[in-house]
Amino acid sequence: MIKIGLLSDTHGFLDDAVFKHFADCDEIWHAGDFGADVAEKLAAFKPLRGVYGNIDDK
Repeated sequence: MIKIGLLSDTHGFLDDAVFKHFADCDEIWHAGDFGADVAEKLAAFKPLRGVYGNIDDK
């Protein structure tokens, strides 16, 4: 079974608690509105899948 951590609307803010809560996840899925640098931080931690939100550059 694959464990997925799901979050959205971080708007450039990523609480360090995410890394604790998602430590046992196999992948992270982000449902949009990442904001600056959040995608890079998450992708460095776990495989990341996501969609663009209205504040994200394409």
